[in-house]
Amino acid sequence: MNSYQAWVSSEAQKPTGQPVVVETLGFATIIRTRFGAEVVVFRLAVIPSPSSDTVRAMSNNTKRSRKDNIPRGRPRAPEIDEAILAGALTVMAREGYARMSMDDLAAEAGVTKPTVYLRYPGGKAEVATAALARLRERGNVRETGETRADLVLHLERLRRGLARPFGMAMLGTVLAEEQHTPELLRLFRVNVVQPRRSMLRSVLERALERGEIRSDADLETAVNQLVGSYYASYLASGPPGRTWSAATVDAVIAGLHP
Repeated sequence: MNSYQAWVSSEAQKPTGQPVVVETLGFATIIRTRFGAEVVVFRLAVIPSPSSDTVRAMSNNTKRSRKDNIPRGRPRAPEIDEAILAGALTVMAREGYARMSMDDLAAEAGVTKPTVYLRYPGGKAEVATAALARLRERGNVRETGETRADLVLHLERLRRGLARPFGMAMLGTVLAEEQHTPELLRLFRVNVVQPRRSMLRSVLERALERGEIRSDADLETAVNQLVGSYYASYLASGPPGRTWSAATVDAVIAGLHP
């Protein structure tokens, strides 16, 4: 505690003598002597400056407090996400990727354009990628461990996915944009084509380990036959029916037996 003294008497430097009255008001103490002089003593508290570590800690606490106090919005509605992706597929199949606009997409989905950007800030490319990935059915396939049954299971999922509205039309859109937007075809391969092929190849690799197919079997060609059969059948006579999956698997396996 530091003290600072100031003379307030009209007679400068007058001896003070012995104090007779002492009066304390807040941080000031007034001392009156018998000669009429007054001495005002101010007591000022010295507050040390906080260290840099203390300042950073206070700043972090303030930021955390502000962040914690921010009201959380309502969770996103799944039906809106579904409407946006379905709208993107519809517009791309109808107009093509190059002519698709975010305004058309929002109108097709029945939402506002800010709602689309809130979920897909990357714009048209990001929402188109998500829509392409939607063509592939989600969820894990419960494989049985039996080669034929598992191959039929995967091909049936492929058939159902391509039979959905704009399934095959979207493939045509992606191929049509190959020269102008090659990134779209790359994303289609990564998000749709490769996962399907990987699952089929895994089934064949396990069959190879169990000795159910020839050791020199070309698994890539076998996968091409399994998947390509759908596109060939579609172009020849329209969407394949429910018997296509089993018939295709039986034909391919027959050529792989030892």
